[in-house]
Amino acid sequence: MEGLPVLDVAPFLADPSSVEAKAFVDALRTACHQVGFAHIVGHGINPALETKLFSESRRFLDLPLATREQLALVNSPAFRGYTRVGEEQTAGGADWRDQLDFGPEQLAPDPNELGPPWLRLRGPNQWPETVPNLGPLALEWLDNMLVLGIQMLRALALALGQPIDTFDSAFIPTHDLHAKIIRYPAGNPATDQGVGLHHDSGLLTFILQSEIPGLEVRIDGDMIPIQPLPGAYVMNLGAMMQAATSGYFSATPHRVTSPRGDHDRLSIALFFNPAFESTFEALNLPPELASQARPEDVDLKGEPIHRLFGENNLKVRLRSHPDVAARHYNDVVAP
Repeated sequence: MEGLPVLDVAPFLADPSSVEAKAFVDALRTACHQVGFAHIVGHGINPALETKLFSESRRFLDLPLATREQLALVNSPAFRGYTRVGEEQTAGGADWRDQLDFGPEQLAPDPNELGPPWLRLRGPNQWPETVPNLGPLALEWLDNMLVLGIQMLRALALALGQPIDTFDSAFIPTHDLHAKIIRYPAGNPATDQGVGLHHDSGLLTFILQSEIPGLEVRIDGDMIPIQPLPGAYVMNLGAMMQAATSGYFSATPHRVTSPRGDHDRLSIALFFNPAFESTFEALNLPPELASQARPEDVDLKGEPIHRLFGENNLKVRLRSHPDVAARHYNDVVAP
């Protein structure tokens, strides 16, 4: 297979009951079963908003390192803030990227009230005072993507033979979306690992790419480079979607290699996370889909998938950011 399927969601957004929308749902089912990745076009996100968000993101990433590090991720139990190159780990290696993590503006839990550790994943963002437009633009984009993501989940529900609102309660009225503004610097001196081979832990991921390539997806055993497609979001599925479908849908491994030219790669990744309180049991699939499920694939690399999303999310974050774990979760991780 060359590249990813290109799927136009516009008919579904206009009328989920139309013939054209049904064709989209059928194509989405095939893509998610066979590949686990697709280019999504016709999404309706304003390209001017995307352009402004990229521009302000570059302004932040071009600030002096000392200024960026005033927003260091280690300050935040909610894993919101700036991570310098080499500080995040994937697949046992350091990632050659820096990034700013953000999510919906939330209140941190009261430290005097007992509760599960994953409640600490909620909290305020850290925004740069010297780039005042970045926060408002990022949150506006997040609001727009929430609408798109819910519609994509409704299409996926229909594709799986489920009621259209199957996933709604995991995002309405509360959600825990998490996003990263990511720069992959050119000229990595040590390794080509922008981010190591991995699968995502949630339900869906959306990636807005700049024109510089680097994303690679494992398809039929081969690592396939994915060229950026103007106007498209890359969408892929996470481990909880794979588990909920007993392996009928795939959480496909992928990675990003460092740019080979002189220009940095910029992307914005949205992890379309349900509320941390959400739990997912395996769906009761129609017989024709259940016969093609792959339950043996649900435990990826022998790693169990927790039913409770908050537990899944915290597990991944503690592993990726040991400095945050040591400062804010020493009651959870071994010294």
